[in-house]
Amino acid sequence: MKTYLILLLLINHTLTLCCQNASTQGFSSGPANGTLIIIGGGEISESLNKKIMEISGGIQIPIVVIPTADGRENYDDNFGEAGMLRKMGATNVTVLHTTDRNVANTEEFVKPLLNARLVWFSGGRQWRLVDAYKNTLTEKMLWKVLENGGTIGGSSAGATIQGSFLVRGDTKNNQVMMGDHQEGFGFLKNVAIDQHVLARNRQFDMFEILRIHPELLGIGIDESTAIIVKGDIFEVAGKSYVVVYDGKFWSREGSELKKLPEKEQIFYFLREGDRYNLRERTVIK
Repeated sequence: MKTYLILLLLINHTLTLCCQNASTQGFSSGPANGTLIIIGGGEISESLNKKIMEISGGIQIPIVVIPTADGRENYDDNFGEAGMLRKMGATNVTVLHTTDRNVANTEEFVKPLLNARLVWFSGGRQWRLVDAYKNTLTEKMLWKVLENGGTIGGSSAGATIQGSFLVRGDTKNNQVMMGDHQEGFGFLKNVAIDQHVLARNRQFDMFEILRIHPELLGIGIDESTAIIVKGDIFEVAGKSYVVVYDGKFWSREGSELKKLPEKEQIFYFLREGDRYNLRERTVIK
């Protein structure tokens, strides 16, 4: 009987350790359907704009631009990306904006999302998107866009909002990595996304979050650069680099002779054409 109890205790202890390890390491994933385009801010090149439209289905598709992160009270039909898209020849562009959660919860407000093939989040402060749309009918309809095979994209704040952990979500200062808003829309699960990373020397900032949340995959995206996510795979596009914080190191030249820091202090860079498996947290060679 005593031996049986000891065995039970050992099994229970082993299972507990396994569960703790799983919750710590976890895995990350993208949406089952649809495509995400996540840009680190800055100027979007003509070639990247063309790629966005090709992926989304062409210039004539129904497009919804959500500029709420910018912080203005009202927006005209040519604000920011909406005006740029019209200059490119887009004829079916709707600007969708409110700061009233009650409005965001109405069927009338979300009508433009019913047939949208591309939804685009402008830059600004990502917490404004949370305050306006998180846990509303609008957020549910954004998921519907993906379920229907559509595309959701965004730059700067419109990039960070797509992760599950909201980086720089503090209402007082964008230098605060873990602020008073910490939950994004979660199109990428178990992921924290930072932007303007190299342009603003932010490449070490992600460690503050990962020390508290080691289960997260950190992704830092520089300006004029994107990750394009389909399922659990993303590909890098654009002029600069994407920084990956997965506790490992990768290099085209190998790392056998390198003296690397501890995994809690390590990251590596990916460039245009490089591909990454979110679920396995490995570079696809």
